[in-house]
Amino acid sequence: MARLWSGRQTGSEHRMAGRILLIEDDQKLAEMIKDYLGDSGFTVTLADHGGEGLALVQQQDFDVLILDLMLPDMDGLDVCRQLQSEGQTLPIVMLTAKGDPMDRVIGLELGADDYMAKPFEPRELLARLRVILRRGKKQAQDHIKRFGRLEIDQSAMAVRLDGRVCDLTVYQFQLLDILSSRPGRVLTRDFLMNALQGNDIEAFDRSIDVHISRIRSEIEEDPKRPRRIITVRGMGYVFARAQEDL
Repeated sequence: MARLWSGRQTGSEHRMAGRILLIEDDQKLAEMIKDYLGDSGFTVTLADHGGEGLALVQQQDFDVLILDLMLPDMDGLDVCRQLQSEGQTLPIVMLTAKGDPMDRVIGLELGADDYMAKPFEPRELLARLRVILRRGKKQAQDHIKRFGRLEIDQSAMAVRLDGRVCDLTVYQFQLLDILSSRPGRVLTRDFLMNALQGNDIEAFDRSIDVHISRIRSEIEEDPKRPRRIITVRGMGYVFARAQEDL
């Protein structure tokens, strides 16, 4: 199998980098995978037991988990179950020497993103990792709304203006997120209060005005002459459609 890992990766194969956790008890295979992926620009951390791998997931940030199905202390399916119970969304590529299709079905049902049977071509593993990383990047970008110089990152609950993180409370972020989800539409205070039901908010609609003022101080060039969040007297507020100079 060592022949599959011969040769160094150069050129464009170095451009894609990611942080990989490999849980594999076959030390020789693990080192081969680490070397091959390392030559392609990845940082690979090794664990040879499921418990050790689970601890590393809690301690460090990884982009993808490569998980062997057969481990000394627990099988890969148990690792998937544990990650799922903890709410982890780490993409998983499962490795197995078994040919039972039910293992694949169960693994995918438990949250594995892909499945490879040993022996496998390392280039195929590399290709699958890149697909997973591209998909994850696209999904992350899909959670970011952009309005000229303003970015609203829904997954991180963060607002940035020209790359600077705006100092907003969770409530203020949610309020801005609702407004920006309906650009060009006038939203009444009652609508905003109802949309924010279930959050820990003040019970008086005049609190909306206070929080709008705070949001403006963070995202407007001149909070006294707002161009992004406009007051419509007697009705409510409207989030102005994006203009390149805003």
